[in-house]
Amino acid sequence: MAREKSFRPLYHFTPSNAWMNDPNGLVYYRGEYHLFYQHNPESISWGPMHWGHAVSQNLIDWEHLPIALYPDSLGTIFSGSAVIDWKNTAGFGKESMVAIFTHHKDGKQSQSLAYSNDSGRSWRKYSNNPVLVTQDNPQDFRDPKVFWYQGNSDAYWVMCLAAGENVLFYRSPDLIHWTSCGKFHLDSSKRFGVWETPDLFELPIDEGSDSRWVLTIGALEGSPAGGSGTMYFIGHFDGCTFTLENPLEDIHWIDNGSDFYAAQSWNDEPNHRRIFIGWMSNWAYANNTPSEDWRGMLTLPRKVSLTRTEEGICLVQKPIAEVAALRCKSMSWQNITISKDNNLLKNIQGRNFEIISNFQINNGSELFGFRVRVRNGEETVIAYNALTQKIFINRTHSGQNNFHSEFAGIHSADLVPINGSINIHIFVDSYSVEVFANNGQVTLTDCIFPAQRSLGIELFSENGDTQLNQMDFYQLAKPNQFNCLSDVSRKNFGTLLNL
Repeated sequence: MAREKSFRPLYHFTPSNAWMNDPNGLVYYRGEYHLFYQHNPESISWGPMHWGHAVSQNLIDWEHLPIALYPDSLGTIFSGSAVIDWKNTAGFGKESMVAIFTHHKDGKQSQSLAYSNDSGRSWRKYSNNPVLVTQDNPQDFRDPKVFWYQGNSDAYWVMCLAAGENVLFYRSPDLIHWTSCGKFHLDSSKRFGVWETPDLFELPIDEGSDSRWVLTIGALEGSPAGGSGTMYFIGHFDGCTFTLENPLEDIHWIDNGSDFYAAQSWNDEPNHRRIFIGWMSNWAYANNTPSEDWRGMLTLPRKVSLTRTEEGICLVQKPIAEVAALRCKSMSWQNITISKDNNLLKNIQGRNFEIISNFQINNGSELFGFRVRVRNGEETVIAYNALTQKIFINRTHSGQNNFHSEFAGIHSADLVPINGSINIHIFVDSYSVEVFANNGQVTLTDCIFPAQRSLGIELFSENGDTQLNQMDFYQLAKPNQFNCLSDVSRKNFGTLLNL
């Protein structure tokens, strides 16, 4: 199904052409963030996997580079990770960039290496691939995430690998010779299909001296919004084994929307941030979404951290600070009562914008929020129900949605007020909505496919008035561009800002 005239997303990564899914090989080296990704260059549908490649200095503006890894006699190139071998443990050369990936052939999967000595511009596969094979579960043995582990008395490479409904752990002194050292499995009646794309990293709690390890896993089934999603677990890692801190039944999801999967984080981030990014789609309908010559997007890069709440330690996600450079025009409001007929945004239209808002929850509040990309019956609703204490995205009328029965729907998450108020931070791009609530303790990510002229924005309150404590609205554009406003809205917006 083709889109009408297509506008590329302004600030979300898309492939130069054809199909894209999982982010791979995220690593920083000499001023560049490297992003590799699952890529079928010959079709807008999933097919023989390659590693596409792009680089950025700020995680917002990306330069597409030639395909890094092609299929070969050992198979197609499934997901994996990349590291800088600072100590030349593998012998490929000083500061080699090494990709660790899954070879897939005839239903069997194994782990292999490739390396680059010119900042990822050219690649050579290791002559003795594969470096890790198994006879136990050859069909689901994939997606290695590798990082350097510094223990109290020893240091070595660690690999996390998805195998069926398990995460397997291996260790190696040189990236070539791997020894099995641990396994994580949910001893639970709940089932989430095959696991994929694990990641493992340590984070401080509330930026203090206490820390925990976070294990993330892509699950093909059973997410809160249906279909695929990304789980996370909090616990301890001793260099070989991950141990849960919370009960097995206490399963958390990184995102409660429908379109956040296969999340991976950058190795060697220069500012010591843990930044990760996900594929913005769902395997339930990924091959069916409206498209022309490309299909697939990635989410905003997100800085992740841990905080301690009344319910325990939870993962917090916030858009990276670099996104603020996209803000070109703004408006602000404080202490305004929102009633049924009081739409503060009625004279503003937009395709690419950001809203930061804080609402007071009182006896008069029941249902309030935003409608975006509105026109001729199309709308995407981002709202809060104060009675049920849930935030939700409703995309049942968001535009094209009949390409798959599981696309249209309402996706929600519990959201308890903090000191009597809630914070809703929204990013809208050409085909997506990302919501960060209560300073990133809750997130929802959904793709949408509205008509290009559906540009209306509404702030509403139903079944009672709502107190708006603060709202900042930003139109977003790339630097030196004033293309973030539609022709219809530019005049009105300029008038409102006294331009």
